[in-house]
Amino acid sequence: MGQKVHPYGFRLGFTKPWKSRWFAERDYDKQLHEDVKLKTELKDKLKSAGVSAIEIERPGNSCASSLRLRDPESSLGARARKSTSSG
Repeated sequence: MGQKVHPYGFRLGFTKPWKSRWFAERDYDKQLHEDVKLKTELKDKLKSAGVSAIEIERPGNSCASSLRLRDPESSLGARARKSTSSG
């Protein structure tokens, strides 16, 4: 039986970036749990928007996340949709 390699892990650093970009000398486990909790909450709240990827960066003491959505307008409120469609 041959050894199998996960296709995403095989391409990391060459053609695909890491899904979370941060390094922690202390409190690694707390930050990891925060990332997992943040990702699950965002996916639950934005089910109708079709979240395909959530990327988290932690430069310094801050936290920034970027979302890839199937339909960005579906995650916006009604007021924001009016302003984008009228102009």
